[in-house]
Amino acid sequence: MNKNFDELEQKLNIYFNNKEMLTQAFCHRSYLNENPKFCLNHNERLEFLGDAVLELVTTEHLFKTFEDKAEGEMTGIRAALVNAGALSEVALSLGFNDFLLLSQGEEKEEGKARLSILADTFEAFLGALFLDRGYNECKDFIVKNLIDKKIGEILEKRLDKDPKSLFQEKAQEDLSITPDYKVLEEKGPDHRKNFLVGVYIGEELIAEGEGSSKHEAEVRAAEKALIKKNW
Repeated sequence: MNKNFDELEQKLNIYFNNKEMLTQAFCHRSYLNENPKFCLNHNERLEFLGDAVLELVTTEHLFKTFEDKAEGEMTGIRAALVNAGALSEVALSLGFNDFLLLSQGEEKEEGKARLSILADTFEAFLGALFLDRGYNECKDFIVKNLIDKKIGEILEKRLDKDPKSLFQEKAQEDLSITPDYKVLEEKGPDHRKNFLVGVYIGEELIAEGEGSSKHEAEVRAAEKALIKKNW
């Protein structure tokens, strides 16, 4: 393990009392498969705790900040703040990728797999920070590095609404038509399916999207349709 976590502490200006807990937050299960004598466990229990802390902090912040918003609106904003895409983006910006403890196989993986690991590690870090430094310091970290950085973009781009909901809302407002989704192509073995889905307004095909599930393909199609319609 050639990771100097002192550098991360200096970068974040957060200094752990229990240095091993910080290291454990970055330890992926795959690392232990290749290093069974490693002195620490993997980070999944810390991730479980961090997920709960993250939800509490974001919920409290939104409740106190947006006194005029209903439960459903705050739920949408919270979901946009704590989804894997937002968390992995923040983790990358903080340099977490340089400190991951992974197997050699996982080290070579990029794309969605790496982003998922980064999001999980971010939650594990929050769990470790909560245990080591307490709720208030963990809360300050989340507000500074996640909420304050992401919430403006979420509200401006209406990311609190998923693309399918937003596209349906705009189609009904502007055209009084509810979009329809159709599977255009399905290929691959059962354990690795790939779907091509088209989104239609009436008989007109607006956009197509691909994904490993029908829902993912529909979301991609809706994203492209929003761009194409300039909505």
